[in-house]
Amino acid sequence: MGFRCGIVGLPNVGKSTLFNALTETAAAQAANYPFCTIEPNVGNVAVPDARLDKLAAIAGSQKIIETQLGFVDIAGLVRGASKGEGLGNQFLGNIREVDAVVHVLRCFENDDIQHVDNKVDPIADAETVETELMLSDLESLEKRVPAFQKKAAQGDKEAKVAASVLGQALDLLREGKPARLTEPKDADEERVFRQAQLLTSKPVLYVCNVNEEDAANGNAFSARVFEKARAEGAEAVVVSAAIEAEIATMPVEDRGEFLGELGLEETGLARVITAGYKLLHLLTFFTVGPKEARAWTVDDGATAPNAAGVIHSDFEKGFIRAETIAYDDFVSLGGEAKAREAGKLRAEGKTYVVKDGDVMHFLHS
Repeated sequence: MGFRCGIVGLPNVGKSTLFNALTETAAAQAANYPFCTIEPNVGNVAVPDARLDKLAAIAGSQKIIETQLGFVDIAGLVRGASKGEGLGNQFLGNIREVDAVVHVLRCFENDDIQHVDNKVDPIADAETVETELMLSDLESLEKRVPAFQKKAAQGDKEAKVAASVLGQALDLLREGKPARLTEPKDADEERVFRQAQLLTSKPVLYVCNVNEEDAANGNAFSARVFEKARAEGAEAVVVSAAIEAEIATMPVEDRGEFLGELGLEETGLARVITAGYKLLHLLTFFTVGPKEARAWTVDDGATAPNAAGVIHSDFEKGFIRAETIAYDDFVSLGGEAKAREAGKLRAEGKTYVVKDGDVMHFLHS
């Protein structure tokens, strides 16, 4: 399990360049004209995690398997997308299928790269995209909510739940606010709200695409984006798509020195992943053995059976218990056998909530 992020933004902000760099492919055509991305390109990337390498070294694992992160490069949006302008209908449909929106914003000056509005204003760009998404959601809910309200008045319990939570979302949209600010009051409302697949219910990560010289500290454009993100409870990172594209062509052993020369401690991919995990409330657990060391992703709050189900659905159905060692204990004690001798291997049942870094082995019927 990982998560699937849709890369969105106006044309010519660097979406496809970033996608190519992140997935280390040339699957998406990066060109200086609108709509060079017609079909959404999908790429999976390995999530870097230094803990996995340590675990594998201790256990003598023959293979290392990272968890995967999915990126979808979605065609550039223009004003009127909610009414079908440009590639609007396709754009909106593609967003509906992702877990989170990675919104790339142009935060650099370059006279050689055309901007659709002939000016660099990342806040205005963000508002253009958000407005189209809100208009689409507004149109959808203005049709659906009255129908739910009518059924609720007739005693339909499910309709009553939908009328309540989607009615709250509709009120927010009418105020010019995204649906993700909706606060479901219980599990039933949470379920209905999630099933509605509202475009503005998706969590948002703003990626400030800057010039190479601003990659370490950002600039005045990115500072405004970070301020916007804080106000919305969203996340933001600074990335130079040009640098990421260059890193993608380098041998792995040369990347650290290159980043150091630029004053960077990690790649843009690592920053995007860290922010994405935080945004979606995800965590990582590990399975370790002589054949392989593997990382798995679950929702924060997942139980031991939930984690077992990520590996195989039968493991969750037949779950008996999980043998669990905290990452720090596994590393400091030198592996499973010594952790067991020290009493640091715990037998956990169905109610155990997985912690980030847990090394787990599942027993099942």
